[in-house]
This record gives sequence, structure tokens and C-alpha cells, in this order.
Amino acid sequence: MARNKKQLPILESVLITDVAAEGKAIAKVEGMAVFVPYAVPGDVADLQLTRKKNSYAEARVVRFVKYSENRATPFCSHFGVCGGCKWQQLPYQEQLKYKQKQVQDNLERIGKINLPEITPILGAPKDTFYRNKLEFTFSNKRWLTEEEISSDREFDQMNALGFHIPGMFDKVLDIDKCWLMDDLANQIRNSIRSFCLEQGYSFFDLRNQQGLMRTLMIRNSSIGEWMVIVVFYEDDPEKRERLMEHIALQFPRITSLLYIINQKANDTITDQDVLVWKGRDHILEEMEGLQFRIGPKSFYQTNSEQAYHLYEVARSFAQLSGEERVYDLYTGTGTIANFVARNAKEVIGIEYVEEAIADAKINSAINQIENTRFYAGDMKDVLTDGFIETHGRPDVIITDPPRAGMHEDVVNAILLAGPERIVYVSCNPATQARDLNLLDSKYKVTRIQPVDMFPHTHHVENVVLLEKR
Repeated sequence: MARNKKQLPILESVLITDVAAEGKAIAKVEGMAVFVPYAVPGDVADLQLTRKKNSYAEARVVRFVKYSENRATPFCSHFGVCGGCKWQQLPYQEQLKYKQKQVQDNLERIGKINLPEITPILGAPKDTFYRNKLEFTFSNKRWLTEEEISSDREFDQMNALGFHIPGMFDKVLDIDKCWLMDDLANQIRNSIRSFCLEQGYSFFDLRNQQGLMRTLMIRNSSIGEWMVIVVFYEDDPEKRERLMEHIALQFPRITSLLYIINQKANDTITDQDVLVWKGRDHILEEMEGLQFRIGPKSFYQTNSEQAYHLYEVARSFAQLSGEERVYDLYTGTGTIANFVARNAKEVIGIEYVEEAIADAKINSAINQIENTRFYAGDMKDVLTDGFIETHGRPDVIITDPPRAGMHEDVVNAILLAGPERIVYVSCNPATQARDLNLLDSKYKVTRIQPVDMFPHTHHVENVVLLEKR
């Protein structure tokens, strides 16, 4: 017979003192660090411990005794439930302060190298409606909020179209208004949900893998183009046609209306056929007069306006005169490669995803850029002595790896290539710091520029310039 789990204690009138990893706040109780979501430094609160280890604990706020003076009123009705935008209660200037601190702490604590003064973080021009891509899930198991549960009402309608609850793979929070993307995205999503409910379309059962409606992706660009991708699980031509016609009729601004029939066990679409219902199979983005083609599977920075400023920093750090050979590692669809090409002699881009490399070549072609070359393959397998000998030694390397950072073999290949300068763009200062430590034997960090791409979250981009010792 299983034992009843002992209730952990409540800590009363605890002062929140700082912000820690993953955007959680932190308090110190008898020398022990206590991590608390949805609180800000200066708050005094009663905390219910939810997990306790020897050196730290996790807790949730059960009552605020006193609110911090540095606190904002969350603007989203879904705040605290959907799991996104966890810093809405922190004024934006305070968010920037803690992101700057996060970059400095990671580079000093993990990097353990000599650092120049870090340039003040570049804040985002817009702190709402800044994203160009959102993905939603249909579910027949709507997540009920604490208020709904305590109301004692019965809920006959349990379908939802929204975001996954963190840690609950089969529970989805129904989203009314999301503040991350232009309001047309809200109108499109809510219209699709209403139509499916009225027509009796089945929402996906994530646990039992059945139902008609599976996922929805909405993308847009700064020049006003819109892409909508409806993913069905069941192949029902009649119902599919009615829904797609409804979307096309209601939203003529959609320039790319696509659909997928995905009957796999997971939601990824990289291996799925994407079918065009109306318009083109892509949308176009523009940056400094350059056009970039974005397909349903393409990676593009999700904050278009701030991406331009990020790439401006990277190009500035590269100090290109027009005579340099540049290697652009993890090039994706060649955005950075094409962005810097007019300032370089030649740019060579390398990327794992073959479809992305195809897009990169198209992006060069539509912009009449002739000094780029792109190669697909695993970075640690492509970037070898033989590759460098064949294609020429780089004068500058720009690298923008995924959150996991660079494989040690890639770091070693960079050291062997010996460029004069390395521009390291990172979405994870912790793994960036680890890699900087590995590069420190031959390169010194001379410039650091944090860039905020994602207001109201703890995520931060960071650009570092390394120069040969």
C-alpha cells in the first residue's frame, strides 16, 4: 500500500531577492536557495514548498504579503497558466537589466575568461505583437484553470485550440487572445476554432491518437504577407474542403494557405508533404532591401524587426572590407550569409538541414547574390581540414548554433581554420560561455552585445566578437 506523501511546509513572509535561471525568482531561507515562479525581487510572499533538496528548494506563491515596487500588472488573461511570457509582472526595463545580468553571470561563471565591458543590451522596439510565427494544438482535453475548477460548473465542451500546458503533453489551454503576434493571428485562430466547433469537427485526442483537427501554424512577415498551415490527422476531403474554403473566404489577406495530413505519432512536419490550397507555397520577408523566401519548414528568426538589429551587430563585429572569405556556420536559410555577402569577397554557408540549404540558394538567387556557396551536412562532419583546404581558409567565421552550442569537434575545426575573427551569435549564453572557454587558447573576447529578441521571457541572444591572440 502506497504511503501518503507528506505535505511540505509553507514558508511565511519570505523576501524575494533576485532573478535566477529559467526566469524564476529566488529567495534565501536559512541559507537555502528557494526558486519561485511568477514573483519579482522585492515581493514578500508566503511560499508553499513543492520540492526540497539538500541545497535548494522549489516553491509557489500562495499569498503575497507585500508587492514589490518594481512590479507591473500582467496584461494577458492567460498569464500564469499558459507557461509563456513569464516575466509580464516585471517592468520591461527591469527585464532588460536581468537579461544583461544573466549574460554577464554566464560568461564569467562558466566561461572563466577575461572579458571586456559588456555593451548595454539592445531592447526590442516592440514588447508585444513582435513574433512572426506561432503554433497551436487542437485537443479534446481542454485544460481547466483553478478558477474554473473551483466554480463547480459542469463543462460539456472540452475542445481547445491553443498552447500545451507545460509538462502536460495531452492538455491544452484554450487561447482567446495571445499578445505575441499581430491580432490577425488571433482572429484566424478563433475563427477556425469556432467553425470546427459549429461543424462538429473532432479535435485531436493526443493520448489515443485520433481525431480530425491536429495543429495550426500561422506565420507572417514585416511586409504584410501571411501563411496559415492547417494540419489534419484524418484524411477527410469533404470536411477539409469546407474548412479551407471558410478560411480563404474570411481572410483574404492570407497569401499562402496550406495544409498537411500528418498521421505520424508526433507533430513534426519536416518529413511531411505540404499541399497548397491557395496562393504561394511561401511568404517573403524583407531586410535592408533583400528578400528572403520563407516556406512552412523554413527557420527564420521569430522577431523580424529585432532580427535585423541582431544581424547588424553581427555584421559590424565581422568588420568586413569586401576582401574577406566568410564561413557562416549553422547558416539555416542563409539569412546572415546573404545579409553580409555584399560586404565580403565570398561567403560559404554550412547547415545540417538540406531543405534549408535549398532555401538559402534560392534566397541568393532572388537577390542576385553570386558570391555565396552553401553546403548541407552535419557541421562536425562537413567542417574538416579537407573542406577548408578545398574551399579556402576563412578570414572570418560567423557561427549561430542551436541552444546546445557547438560540438567540440566543430570548436577544434575552427581553431585549426584559424580565422582572424570569430563572430559568435548565441541564443543560450550558458553554452556560448562553455565554447568561449574552449576557444580561449587562441582567441580573446573583445566585444559583447546582448540583444533582446523575446520580451516578457527570460530568453536572450548574445553576440560576441573573438579576435586572434
